[in-house]
Amino acid sequence: MAGIVCKNFDSPDETRRFEEGKGRVDLVSTDSGLVGRGVFEPGWQWSKHIKPIVGTDSCQASHTGYVVSGRMKIVMDDGESIEAGPGDLFVIEPGHDAWVVGDEPCVAVDWTGFGEYAKPTSS
Repeated sequence: MAGIVCKNFDSPDETRRFEEGKGRVDLVSTDSGLVGRGVFEPGWQWSKHIKPIVGTDSCQASHTGYVVSGRMKIVMDDGESIEAGPGDLFVIEPGHDAWVVGDEPCVAVDWTGFGEYAKPTSS
């Protein structure tokens, strides 16, 4: 195990693109798992741009992350909701939809939920 690791999201180990070119998640691998930077373009919505990739009714990933820029609305399956923006830390359980609010891309770093995010399910 390395004593120190430095990686840059501008040179990710993997990139997964969203439907209709509405964004991507850049992943870097660490000994502790994958860390992702999501870039969600204006007009992006999980149920429109990720659901067709993964095939579940709502997002089933847990997320622990930080919003770098832009805004995102997150609505749980039971109706509970928040709007997260720059500087906000978020913890989101499985069972939600989300979408970009406004005309600016939302950029977020997530260290628990992007490992399987936007990854097609096996047939």
